[in-house]
Amino acid sequence: MKARKASAAPAGVVRGSLHRSVAQDIGARILNGEFAPGTLLPNEAEWCEAFGVSRTAVREAIKMLMAKGLILSRPKIGSRVQPRASWNLLDRDVLAWYCAAANPTHFLIHMQQVREILEPETAALAATNRTETQMAEIDAAFAAMREAKTLAAWNDADVLFHQAILLAAGNELLVPLGLVIESALGSMFRYTASQRGDIGRTLPGHERILQAIRTRKPNAARLAVRQLLRDTGRVVDQVTRTAPKRARAAKA
Repeated sequence: MKARKASAAPAGVVRGSLHRSVAQDIGARILNGEFAPGTLLPNEAEWCEAFGVSRTAVREAIKMLMAKGLILSRPKIGSRVQPRASWNLLDRDVLAWYCAAANPTHFLIHMQQVREILEPETAALAATNRTETQMAEIDAAFAAMREAKTLAAWNDADVLFHQAILLAAGNELLVPLGLVIESALGSMFRYTASQRGDIGRTLPGHERILQAIRTRKPNAARLAVRQLLRDTGRVVDQVTRTAPKRARAAKA
């Protein structure tokens, strides 16, 4: 498969970041299905021509994509896209590409499932283990949500709120997972908040979570998160039901 001509690198891109830009372009095209699993990718010379970069930059990009599980490269054979099961979706770069490329309905359903598994117990742990400093971080994120005047400001504060709870849970193994899914949470919150049309509508639900953690009531925190997730679940269900209708309208 011949590589299509890629956009020229921005004038401000430094030499050391060229391979990352190349890897991002190729990785995004794998995630969006342009290069399907099993596809043999263009060779080094074709990538060099497409991106206007050196073989060194291409080789470093290929190494980066191999480390993320997206491709397998063999001497004299070339680089082939790995099966989806091999992709490291918990890599921050891969997850960001996935969020941008995934079918919105598919992404929302899977992200909602992850939240339902993770967040109620994380909040319960935070109610048990949080420190005063961690409580202050949760308070600050909630205050930023309350004061938000734009969807972007609300989403940023919403992500910080949930990240602060995860950090307060006191389980070191949860922390890397939470940091990784930060971009996925941001993508989901942007979508669900825009569907609701009122960026502050879930503020009371977040406040119930905050108060349960403040008063060290793990079961109340768990239940408050589940109640909040039911609200998000209704948005996801609505999107799922209306997706086929929107697809038909787009084709028409």
